[in-house]
Amino acid sequence: MTPRPQPAPVPGSAADRPRRHTGPTPRTEAEVWAVLRQIPDPEIPVISITDLGIVRSVTLTGRVARVTITPTYSGCPATGAISLAIELALADAGLRPVLETQIDPPWTTDWLSAEGRAKLRRYGIAPPHAAGPDACPRCSSPNIRRVSQFGSTPCKSAWQCDACLEPFDYFKCH
Repeated sequence: MTPRPQPAPVPGSAADRPRRHTGPTPRTEAEVWAVLRQIPDPEIPVISITDLGIVRSVTLTGRVARVTITPTYSGCPATGAISLAIELALADAGLRPVLETQIDPPWTTDWLSAEGRAKLRRYGIAPPHAAGPDACPRCSSPNIRRVSQFGSTPCKSAWQCDACLEPFDYFKCH
C-alpha cells in the first residue's frame, strides 16, 4: 500500500516550523491543558490563557488537538496573538492544532480562575467584582476612585488609590 501524500506546510505556519519541544507528545487532554497553562496572556503576562478562562474546551484525537476559545470581548486585539501562541505551543509539543472560536455564550469575568484573580491582584490589577473594585490591589485601602473608564486596554479602566496614591487598572466585568 502506498502512503497517501501529505499536503505541504503553509510557509510561515506552525507546521512549517521545526519542532522545539523535546518532551513526549501529549497523549491525554489533561496533558494538552498542561501545555495551554504555560501560555501567558499577551496583554497581562502574569496570567495564563487558561486562568483567564478563554480556553473553553480541549479534545484530543490521535495527534489532533482541537481547542475552543472565547475572546474576552468581540474584537479583542489579543485574540490573534493568543490563537498563534496556542498553535505554536501545540505544534511544538508534536500535535496538530485545530482552533475554533466560540462567541456564544460570551466570555465573562466569572470564568477567571481563583488563581488567576490572585495573580491579577499581585500584579497590581484589581480583579473584577460586580460592584467595581473594592480595594487597592497594592495597599488594600478601600479609599479608591475611578480616573477613567478606559485603562491600558479596552477591557480595563484606570483607578487611583487615595491612600498610597498609586494608579492601578481594574479588569472590567463583562
